[in-house]
Amino acid sequence: MQYHTAMSQRFRDHRAQALAETPKTIPTPTTLDLRGNSIRDYYALALAEVVKTNSTLITLVLQKNNIGDTGAQALAKALKTNSTLTTLVLQNNSIGDDGSLELAEALKINSTLTTLNLAANLIGSKGTLALAEALKTNSTLTILDLQGNLIRDDGGQALAEALKINSTMITLDLQRNKIRDNGLKSLSEALKFNSTLTTLNLAVNSIGDKGAQALFKALKTNLTLTTLDLAGNWIRYNGALALAEALETNPTLTTLNLRDNPIGDKGALALAEVVKTNSTLTTLNLAANLIGSMGALALMEALQTNLTLANLDLTSNEIGDNGAQSLNQALKTNSTLNTL
Repeated sequence: MQYHTAMSQRFRDHRAQALAETPKTIPTPTTLDLRGNSIRDYYALALAEVVKTNSTLITLVLQKNNIGDTGAQALAKALKTNSTLTTLVLQNNSIGDDGSLELAEALKINSTLTTLNLAANLIGSKGTLALAEALKTNSTLTILDLQGNLIRDDGGQALAEALKINSTMITLDLQRNKIRDNGLKSLSEALKFNSTLTTLNLAVNSIGDKGAQALFKALKTNLTLTTLDLAGNWIRYNGALALAEALETNPTLTTLNLRDNPIGDKGALALAEVVKTNSTLTTLNLAANLIGSMGALALMEALQTNLTLANLDLTSNEIGDNGAQSLNQALKTNSTLNTL
């Protein structure tokens, strides 16, 4: 058994080394996907040497490779001279604050990278602060994925300050980062100034009604956000009420995910009132929200006049037979709903 394990490890080592050396000898493809190859820091250093001078590679995927700070630092230094790479995926590695500090320095210089995926690493508030500082001057990055890290409120506040200045970021994913109401309040304030962000994912944090109220207040004046994910938080009736008020005037939000938030019947009633007249929302996810037959009835009545909602998810609620009958009745008159 030990013999086979050793042989398997040597095979992976040789394969990773060969992949690292190949671009030096033959023209490289535009996309190189090396996910799940146990590359680790040692071979990440070799790949970094290639990236420094390579002139054809556009997308590099190094997801799930046990790359730590040392490997990330080497790749970051390569980004300072590389002029073609637009997408770098480092998801599911072991990159912490030290690695992200070097990546932040690279973002201040690099002028081609548009997508950076650092999801599911070990980046804390210190690393996030450095990345946020870089975003204040970087003018090319449009997608930043930081889901599943350790950003917390301090990191959220730092990113908020960057968003007030940054004019290129379109998508920001911060789900599963232990961001609470204070961090969300700062991000909400930033949305009043930012004019480019279209997609914001804050699912599975620790956001309650206070944070949600601040965010939805910002939606009254924000004119660019189209997709907002708040699934798996602690938003209740007061948060739903604030959302309903925001949707009365917001002209851009088309996709809203509130899955697994206990808004209950009262929250559903508040949202139903605005759904009657809202003309921009096309997708609304209210699954697992403790909504009963009363809330379902209100939403049914709203669907009879709404002309834009195409997807409504009410799975895993407490609607019951009466609520289901009401919704079925709504489908007979609504001409836009595709999924219920």
